[in-house]
Amino acid sequence: MRTDDAAPTTTHRVCLGDARRLPLPDDSVELVVTSPPYPMIEQWDDLFAAQDPRIAEALQAGEGPRAFDLMHGLLDEAWAELQRVLVDGGIACVNVGDATRTVAGEFRLYPNHARVAERMRAAGFRQLPGVLWRKPTNAPAKFMGSGTLPPNAYVTLEHEHVLVFRNGRRRSFPASDPDRYEASYFHEERNRWFSDLWDGLDAASQAADEATPRERLAAFPVELPYRLISMYSVYGDTVLDPFWGTGTTTLAAMAAARDSVGVEVEPGLPTQFDDRVDGVRSWAQERVDRRLADHREYVAEREATEYEAEHYDFDVVSSRERRIRLYTVADVSRVSGGYRVEHELVDGKQ
Repeated sequence: MRTDDAAPTTTHRVCLGDARRLPLPDDSVELVVTSPPYPMIEQWDDLFAAQDPRIAEALQAGEGPRAFDLMHGLLDEAWAELQRVLVDGGIACVNVGDATRTVAGEFRLYPNHARVAERMRAAGFRQLPGVLWRKPTNAPAKFMGSGTLPPNAYVTLEHEHVLVFRNGRRRSFPASDPDRYEASYFHEERNRWFSDLWDGLDAASQAADEATPRERLAAFPVELPYRLISMYSVYGDTVLDPFWGTGTTTLAAMAAARDSVGVEVEPGLPTQFDDRVDGVRSWAQERVDRRLADHREYVAEREATEYEAEHYDFDVVSSRERRIRLYTVADVSRVSGGYRVEHELVDGKQ
């Protein structure tokens, strides 16, 4: 990725393919950050039915639970593939939302997050604590059903789940590994990011999405994969999104200075990605500037700090933060099969 103190250069490949048969070798990625199509959400019906006609038959017959099981049966094959391509100790973060739907006159919840967790564990992954994040919404009503009359109103789902899994045992690193220590996050970021409830993610992602029409926005804002990549990977790692969609994970990997691979079954989506890439330089710069400003404010409010950052003119709380380096995006160029990103070390001096 880089030598000595040179700023990194990262590569970002986008492949056409099926998440159930990834065009990747064994043990080739360190982190997965993805959001699959959600079973029993109507916009995904045709996609699932194209892979298994029994799904359309079940929906037409009013057999919602059967359609739910068949849809997840397709996703189960993808989870097995993730275990193959992840290194030992690699992390998989799966963003998924539950579904509510009326089929044959019966309204019910379809718990996608519970089913994905069950099948990931069955595939051999070890489940770790995950995150609930609140989706932005402008809906004035907070219920569905019979309005203000009990008991037949229903809670509105305004959150999604980030399920976190490890492939095998904890990942090991060489002692004082530079890629790991330089990829450290700040003490206050640890406290905020490793909370099990996240809110306000949409505001941090606006710049990267300016060129993207609202109907094409991905299931999550850029801030969500950016945090996960920062939490669960180091410089030099490769991040995979097997359900690439509009490329939000790739944008986050570019901003976080990690390599990435995206796999997408729809041939039209990768051709539209250049519009989103245009916003990544400004978003990456704004995000790093905000991290530095927030840290300076955090340190200023503390009574005392024990350590000085080696590459910046501020103090840090713990010794593990001393070697932290933050990079931004200097240039993005189109290359065969994807993108090449030149990064630049952010000058933290005021």
